[in-house]
Amino acid sequence: MQDQPSKSPRQVALEVLDGFNIALHDAAELLGKKIEQTHRKGRATDIVYGVIRNRTAIDLVIEKIAGKPVKRIIGKLVNVVRIGVYELVYSTETAEFAAVNEAVELANAMVKTKQAGFVNALLRNITRSIVNRTADLSEADVLKTLPNSRETGCSFDKDLLADPESEPAGYLSESFSLPLWLVEEWIKEFGFEKAKDICFASNRRPGVYLWANVLKTSTEELLKMFNSEDVEAVEAALPGGESMVKIKTHQSVSRLAGFKEGMFFVQDPAAWAVVKELCPEPGWTVIDLCAGPGTKTIQLAMAMNDEGEIIASDIDEERLEKVQQNADRAGFKSIKTVLENDLPKVISGLKKIDAILVDVPCSNTGVLAKRAEVRHRINKSAVESLVKTQKELLNYAAGIISPGGKICYSTCSILKDENEDVINSFLAVNSKFRLLSQKLILPGCAGELPYDHDGSFAALLTL
Repeated sequence: MQDQPSKSPRQVALEVLDGFNIALHDAAELLGKKIEQTHRKGRATDIVYGVIRNRTAIDLVIEKIAGKPVKRIIGKLVNVVRIGVYELVYSTETAEFAAVNEAVELANAMVKTKQAGFVNALLRNITRSIVNRTADLSEADVLKTLPNSRETGCSFDKDLLADPESEPAGYLSESFSLPLWLVEEWIKEFGFEKAKDICFASNRRPGVYLWANVLKTSTEELLKMFNSEDVEAVEAALPGGESMVKIKTHQSVSRLAGFKEGMFFVQDPAAWAVVKELCPEPGWTVIDLCAGPGTKTIQLAMAMNDEGEIIASDIDEERLEKVQQNADRAGFKSIKTVLENDLPKVISGLKKIDAILVDVPCSNTGVLAKRAEVRHRINKSAVESLVKTQKELLNYAAGIISPGGKICYSTCSILKDENEDVINSFLAVNSKFRLLSQKLILPGCAGELPYDHDGSFAALLTL
């Protein structure tokens, strides 16, 4: 008999945060192992990713408002305090007393009473400095107010942030817990206001979007099925006329009705746009380099009506297994998985390659809302190393594509170094190729469109 959920969402979140390793990107894995231990799965998930996403700003509040350097807080209590501050600043639906009391309870379960008293004193010191947890950003003192949404912020009685007039990059970096060098790049490329929009989108609570497997069902049928299962879901329409399903219920996607039958797959609208740029046709032979975990592979097969051949390749055997699992669940027969080392042999037996999707490893700067830990580890040297790999993969694709074939180069980065610069560098030494199109999508919050989305880049080349 399976154990019943017995822990609070804060307990589960604390265990994940204490075990989390930024370098391993294992927050989702750890959370997946522990999430069934609480009834409030959505709350636990929000705390975990909220703390990781806003950690720099949270630590700034601890140091500047509470006057306590984070490095001087004993290890067992650091994340207890961070959870408390996160709830005070970013979870305004939680009452102040509840945020403080719950943090103290967590501390009491871990350390001596005196040390737990330290947590109580520190958090109460912060609450005394809070002027308004939902201050109007258009009217609030910008130096004293930490944004917690597009409209509101948590306002303090002390200066907290850099002056946006004299230090625009410093202000955005501190406000949104993003690397200074990265924000500087965005300001240089897009200007301050657009960079601020990107920061808000990079710190949003991302929506979950499902696409109907049109060979099995439709958006309308999915909505009927979810509604009959008491799953809150709505239709979100794309400008081109297509539509997707937005899930509002905090529930594991793998537990939704229709998942095992392959009736839908999860994909952000910005990622969906990449394969749409390639526009594959039924009967084509397509190679999907760097295919894992296979969402775009599934989209390729769906666009081709499962007619033709899709060779999904990846260097990582585990990721390639996920591609096969997704293909089997969706019921597609056109997908064949091949490890990178075996790809040359398979290619030698093909008569023609109509298209290649080169979805390269990248900095993930367009998906910071979903991959919250990336902001704490990405740096310029890492980007330079990635660019080298990206160029190698693009050149490899160029060497095997058939005359008249198309190459779709894509990233989930919004850095020019990994996108336009890679394409321009390639075209400068490959005069036989020409650029058909390129499209950059910046991450966005729901507003003008009925959905939020990540950032992506896609360039279409032909020989």
